Amino acid sequence: MTEPSAPPVTIVRPGEGAEGFLGSIGVVFKLWGDDTDGALSVVEHPFPVGALVPPHLHTREDEYSIVTEGEIGFRSGDRETVLGPGGYITKPRGELHTMWNAGPAPARMIEIISPAGFEHCFREMVDMLSDGPPSAGDEVEALAAKYGLEFGRPTWLPDIVSRYGLTPPPGF
Repeated sequence: MTEPSAPPVTIVRPGEGAEGFLGSIGVVFKLWGDDTDGALSVVEHPFPVGALVPPHLHTREDEYSIVTEGEIGFRSGDRETVLGPGGYITKPRGELHTMWNAGPAPARMIEIISPAGFEHCFREMVDMLSDGPPSAGDEVEALAAKYGLEFGRPTWLPDIVSRYGLTPPPGF
């Protein structure tokens, strides 16, 4: 009788993973959907001082964030918090949210995305921005539509930008 084969194991050592820049924050790819049978993907996001992620919502996936360095502010719906290392937050699909570096030093978080798939949007965005900002907003809009991502212009954003001394996204 033959032994059943062990399931595949993915190993990502500290400091490993392809890296890129998403316009305001970085991304380090840790686990792809192919590594988890589509259940989830994992990326890390380094946040430079003053970084702000444009407000957006996901129509296909939920996100779970774990702060590992610095202080990161989160706004999801009408809830706002700042978390330090070891803080966790859920960001449910369909709810407008944003994140920013809320402190005086670089920050970092782990992002778990469920189900997997959105990590490919990050990869395509990194590729799109590798030669500088896109020449037309149509490219970003087409990419967002492909992955069920919607951007918002909430009335509360200028207050966050002012309170934390952030760099606002283009057009805000």
